[in-house]
Amino acid sequence: MIPRKIEAAINDQINFELYSAYIYLAMAAHLRFKGLNGFANWMQIQAQEETVHGMGFYNFIIDRGGKVALKAIAQPKSEWKSALAAFENVLAHEEIVTSRINNIAALAEAEKDYATRNFMQWYISEQVEEEANANEIINELKLAEDSKEALLMLDREKAQRIFMFPVIPGGIKAPGAAAP
Repeated sequence: MIPRKIEAAINDQINFELYSAYIYLAMAAHLRFKGLNGFANWMQIQAQEETVHGMGFYNFIIDRGGKVALKAIAQPKSEWKSALAAFENVLAHEEIVTSRINNIAALAEAEKDYATRNFMQWYISEQVEEEANANEIINELKLAEDSKEALLMLDREKAQRIFMFPVIPGGIKAPGAAAP
C-alpha cells in the first residue's frame, strides 16, 4: 500500500504533468499560428510525452493500491514573443518539474518507501534529458540571433522529431508492447 503522503504528492504530480502537456500544447498552437510548424511539432511531441509521464504516475498509484484524485488543470499562457522566449519558458518549467520530482524522491526516502524511490529514478534521469534538450535548443536559437534563414532551418529540423513512447519501469508502456 502506498503511504498517504506519497499518494498525495504523486496525485499533485499527475496534475502538474498534465498541466505541462497543456503548456506545450499552448506553445504548439502559438508557434503554428506564427508559421513555425517545426517548433510546433516539437512542442506537440513534448505534450504527448508529458501525458505519458502523468499516466505513469497514475498507474503507479493504482498498482500500489492507492486512489487517484484528478484535479482541475490550470489554463496556461497562450503567447510568447519569440521561439526563443517559448523555449526559455520550456527550460524554466522543466526546472520546476525537476524540483518537484526530486521532492517526491526525497519524500519517498524519508518515508522509507523504496518502491516509490526506485520508481522515481526513471523520472530523475528523464529530467536531466528534458533540461539538456531545452538548453540545446535555446543555444541554437541564440546562435541564430536575428537570422530568419537560420530560424527556418532550425524549424525544419524540429519538424523531424517523432514521438517515441517511453517505457517507464513500473509505469505504462506502449499499447501492445511487452513488459520491460
